[in-house]
Amino acid sequence: MFLYIILSAIAGAALALAIYILVSRAASKGRANAIVEKANLEAESIKQQKILQAKEKFLQLKGEHEEFVNKKNNELRDRENNIKSREGQLKQQQGELDRKQHDLDSQKGQVNALKTKLDAKMEECERVTAQVNKELENIAGMSAEDARKMLVENMKAEARSEAQAYINDTMDEARLNAAREAKRIVINTIQRTATETAIENAVTTFPIDNDEVKGRIIGREGRNIRALEAATGVEIVVDDTPDAILLSAFDPVRREVARLSLHQLVIDGRIHPARIEEVVAKVSKQLEDEILETGKRTCIDMGIHGLNLELVKLIGRMKYRSSYGQNLLQHSREVANICAIMASELGLNPKIARRAGLLHDIGKVSDLDPELPHAILGAKLAEQYKERPEICNAVGAHHEEMEMTSIYAPLVLVGDAISGARPGARREVIESYIKRLKGMEDLAASYPGVTKSYAIQAGRELRVIVGAEEVTDDQAARLSTDIAQRIQDEMTYPGQVKITVIRETRSVAIAK
Repeated sequence: MFLYIILSAIAGAALALAIYILVSRAASKGRANAIVEKANLEAESIKQQKILQAKEKFLQLKGEHEEFVNKKNNELRDRENNIKSREGQLKQQQGELDRKQHDLDSQKGQVNALKTKLDAKMEECERVTAQVNKELENIAGMSAEDARKMLVENMKAEARSEAQAYINDTMDEARLNAAREAKRIVINTIQRTATETAIENAVTTFPIDNDEVKGRIIGREGRNIRALEAATGVEIVVDDTPDAILLSAFDPVRREVARLSLHQLVIDGRIHPARIEEVVAKVSKQLEDEILETGKRTCIDMGIHGLNLELVKLIGRMKYRSSYGQNLLQHSREVANICAIMASELGLNPKIARRAGLLHDIGKVSDLDPELPHAILGAKLAEQYKERPEICNAVGAHHEEMEMTSIYAPLVLVGDAISGARPGARREVIESYIKRLKGMEDLAASYPGVTKSYAIQAGRELRVIVGAEEVTDDQAARLSTDIAQRIQDEMTYPGQVKITVIRETRSVAIAK
């Protein structure tokens, strides 16, 4: 019984499940049909909308096309009307041209008739002219060709005479004006560049506080002063002059090195040969830097740019050189300004003239090839450092030692003469004295093994320092004799000259 109940329950559940499935499928089918029907309606609605939109677009495009066609038709009609109007004008012009051509043809016939008459008249005129010329030739006794030649020669001679007279008058007037204008330019230039006189000497005074400082400078048995003189090439005169020591040398650079070295040594208080050499080397380096700075500052003041660094150094060294007692840098600046002013007056480039004037004496401060004249050496230096050819020629020709090929060369020559010719600008004695001392030093330096040479005591002593590795003691003795003999044979000097050859051997070791 229980099993029957279970089976009945299972059968009822299966029947209920089957009925549920059938009912669900029927309901799903109904919903699907409804969805399909709704989709069909929406599709039909969209289709109708698209058809309406397509019709509207078609009508719009059709209207635009018809409007475009109408516009083109109107343009074609306007062009056709213009062409017809132009064609009418051309036909009218053609009629006028035909009428003018007819008039020209008639006029041409008249011209031909006149030409025929003119040719006949010309033939008759030539016949009469030939007859008259023949009669004139019979009367004058010469042919027409001879008469023509005579007339031409007479006219040529008259033209030459008038032209020569005009040329002479023009040249006389040009000479007069040129001389007057040159004087005006030179006078104005001198007035605008008048500067103070600068005279250099060969002695520098070094002030000291007391005599104790003098003793420390001299050192034990004079070793400090000897070391200082050997290192700087300057004669140091320590005498009874109160509160002062004299530094004597013809080279202003050496005097400046000695002065600055003494100043540092006195302030520092340590004065001995090793310290002296150290300070002199340091001061020499500082002075080289100052020389470069002086050259740069001079170029900036003069408005000169693009100079090679070596030329700038040479310009700076001019501050410590003199030309016949006249400071060389001041002289070169003055010449540069004179050249620039004259170039401006003459319509030339004042910058090139100023550059040439500033560089004209660089050969005097160069240590290269002392045998060459300073103008030629300056031209070579300018050429070596890529200066313009006209500047090189102006530098080399300012003493007329080479041919002048540049228009700026005469300006530099005149500027140099104006600067040096001012009253009191130069002193010939000091220059000849310095040249003599420099010649003595160069003579000694020409021997092999010589490292330094210094003329001191106003040229009464020449100290020659030789390398210990290259010159022996015996050779040093012979060297002093040879130099003395050459000075005696080749140079003119007052009194006697003492030649001292110094050979020093040093052994240096460093403890670590």
